[in-house]
Order: sequence, then structure tokens, then C-alpha cells
Amino acid sequence: MRVARVLHLSDTHFGTELAPVVEAVLALARELAPDVVVLSGDITQRARRRQFAAASAFLSSLGQPTLVIPGNHDIPLFNVAARIFNPYGGYKRAIGMALEPVFSNERVLAIGVNTTRPSRHKNGEVSREQIERVCTQLRQARPEQLRIVVVHQPVRAVVESDTENLLIGRDAAVPAWVDAGMDMVLGGHIHLPYVTPLPTNSGRRAWAVQAGTAVSRRVRASIPNSVNVIEHHVDGGRLNCCVQRWDYDGNGRGFGPVDSTVLELSR
Repeated sequence: MRVARVLHLSDTHFGTELAPVVEAVLALARELAPDVVVLSGDITQRARRRQFAAASAFLSSLGQPTLVIPGNHDIPLFNVAARIFNPYGGYKRAIGMALEPVFSNERVLAIGVNTTRPSRHKNGEVSREQIERVCTQLRQARPEQLRIVVVHQPVRAVVESDTENLLIGRDAAVPAWVDAGMDMVLGGHIHLPYVTPLPTNSGRRAWAVQAGTAVSRRVRASIPNSVNVIEHHVDGGRLNCCVQRWDYDGNGRGFGPVDSTVLELSR
């Protein structure tokens, strides 16, 4: 079996995108030819038609399978009528009808979860029904598949100020998903890339993988535009998984690896 590769992007915030960085992401996708490109929410800055059009053109240009979920910025903020009566109308027209898509091939299972709520401005939430649906899908995974759940808001913080951004319902969701076989949960929202272990009760090893902003000028502090490259393969029954953080070089040389974390996984 060849190496499974996932390109994890987040928080593109089209409407605030930087054209050279967009082109660099497209070049990286062509170079890596991942099994799937995951975009974990906040596709646009303000859910406007022109922003969705730019996002749609970007996704089409990737030339790779994609799994995309909405973020809180992808629901209209100032158009109150649309927010109440058709909150995902623009998203569905531009990105697709599925708010909780699933990607599966022989190497990767990725499950999207829509954690946005039109009644909330930015906080995300996962329901009991969503938790159970994801558990059912995880239990159907094949042993060799890398098992990924994709949300928008983080499930674990490494900076105290980010605790207010944590996903509501995570305390029920994360242990259930880990017990059902999840290897990692991908997220965004806070524009801070990191990899951290998830606490579990079962002894299984699982991880939270956060991405920074892929192409937006809305970078956080000194962290440049960044993406994650996840690679996984099974060798003689041994699971090998690595998450690489790739940052954009401000001198215009594109994205390059700056950090690598080897993940211990369980089966």
C-alpha cells in the first residue's frame, strides 16, 4: 500500500486572500497529489457571493478530491434574513449541498461534521446525533485506513485564551470518537497550528491537529500562512503517521516544511 497523504487547509477567508499565497497552495497541491484536500471551515470572510465564487474557483483549481465543511464565517452575518431563513444558501450554491461530507478510499476515511450554528456568532457545537453518526461511520472503517474527523472549532487548546473558542460538546464527542476508532480530529478557527494528544479513557492514542490560515492576510501574530501535510502508511502491521507543518515563505518561494510530528496511533 502506498503512503496516504492528506493536505489540510483551513480558514481561507476568501475576501481577504493573498493572490501569491493562493497560487502557492495550488502549486503545493499539484506537487503532493494528496488523496484528499481537507478544508476545515471559514471558507469565506463574510459569506458574500463574490467570496464564495472565489472559493469555488480555488477548489476547482486544486485538481484533487476535496472534503469541505462550513465555518462560522460562512453564514451571513449582516444579512439577517438570510442568516435566519437560508443560512447555508450561498455555501451550498458555491461549495456543494453536503454540509457533512465523507471521503473514503482504501487509505483514508475522513468524516466532516458541521459544527456551525446559525444562532451562534462564532461558537461551535456538536450534537448527540452527530456524535453517534460519526461513531457509526468510524466503526465501519477498514484497519488500514487513517481515520479522520473534521470539525471547525478546536477540541483542545494549547493557549489559555483559546479555551473560549473550544467546541461545545467536545467532552462527550472526543472520547466517543476515540473509542470508535478515530485517529485524529482536524480543526481550524483560531489560526494557530499545533498537534496535541487527546485525553482518553480507553488507552487508545488519538490527536488534535489544528491548521493556521492557509491563504488569508488574517494571520495570527508572527505565524505565517500555513497548511498541514499528513502522511500515513502501514508497514508490516505497524502504523506510521506523521504531521508536517508547511509555512509560506514571505520571499515568494512558496510553502516549505518547518515542523514534523510523528504520531503514535492505536488499533
